[in-house]
Amino acid sequence: MRYPEFLREGGTIGFVAPSFGCTFEPYISRFENARKNFSSMGYKLDVAPNCSKAEGIGISNKPEKCGRELTDYYKSSQNDVLMSVGGGELMNEVVPFIDFEAVKRFSPKWYMGYSDNTNFIFPSVTIADTAAIYAPCAGDFGMEKWNPAIQDALDLITGKKLSFSNYDKWELELPEGADDLCSYYVTEPNKMKAYAPDEKANKSQTFCSGPEDVISGEEVKNEISFQGRLIGGCLDCLVNLAGTRFDNTRAFVEKYKEDGFIWFLEACDLNVYSIRRSIWNLREAGWFEHVKGFLIGRPGAAFGQEMFGLNQYNAVIDMLGQFGVPILMDLDIGHHPPMIPLVCGSYARVSFKDNNFKISYDLK
Repeated sequence: MRYPEFLREGGTIGFVAPSFGCTFEPYISRFENARKNFSSMGYKLDVAPNCSKAEGIGISNKPEKCGRELTDYYKSSQNDVLMSVGGGELMNEVVPFIDFEAVKRFSPKWYMGYSDNTNFIFPSVTIADTAAIYAPCAGDFGMEKWNPAIQDALDLITGKKLSFSNYDKWELELPEGADDLCSYYVTEPNKMKAYAPDEKANKSQTFCSGPEDVISGEEVKNEISFQGRLIGGCLDCLVNLAGTRFDNTRAFVEKYKEDGFIWFLEACDLNVYSIRRSIWNLREAGWFEHVKGFLIGRPGAAFGQEMFGLNQYNAVIDMLGQFGVPILMDLDIGHHPPMIPLVCGSYARVSFKDNNFKISYDLK
């Protein structure tokens, strides 16, 4: 696995828009203020043209122009790291125009983003063997008051911090009329969930054995721990990549099988049935071989949803319980912020006890 150099003091941050550009509020104001914040910290900026465009459908520009821009800025010596300015809807159409051979051939460079940016982050790891960061997009650095998760993301890309814990509260939704530069509206107590089959759990811990059984994080009194190579992303995107010519997952999993794998998965627009179908698809495609554990984020549209007996928990557990490994759910990953920054491709160590989640990264 290739790991880029961290952003140094006075270094240059490159901004790209392979998904949405910043062309409407609050994204315009947030990105403008993010640039001011980074400049005040002493960083130089390299802003790609598509960051302020809306000439594509669901993306900033035509797919070939988005792919060319991302490849050019990745290869460029004028910036040290790349941040995506936003998520979006159709970055999958950009993937054929990204030169992953160039990513593999050139010096590695940190890329940060999430959601639709899975379409670069996941292939960067599985095709180009180059780690990337699944974390907030550039606009979140434009909030007037930073949530601790934003500082964590900066501390990660600058190499100051490689170990992280969950946050106390999370955002269900913003209030009506929220200011464009407001921080995350964290009102909900962080109550995580766990599924750990008896044979994989600490023998002194009582866990339910059926795939339908999930316990609250507070009930986990003996530590659940596992380690392996961390891969994953937004389920909405991953299921589209599966089975295409950009799906190198099975070869990647076989290459690192001695490490085992920790999969992180979170969903944006999918309802609970779509989540279940998508996980079934990836499972049957052989993606989850050699798995050591699963990290499941709070689903964006489907949080609290129940449809004909299916909810966000049995949508996951019924599909993944057969692997006999721990599954931690409602984690600080994804579309209900704050989110722990994740180094996709790294060797990770996870621990969970008393509703406290910790993850650390070894860059090996």
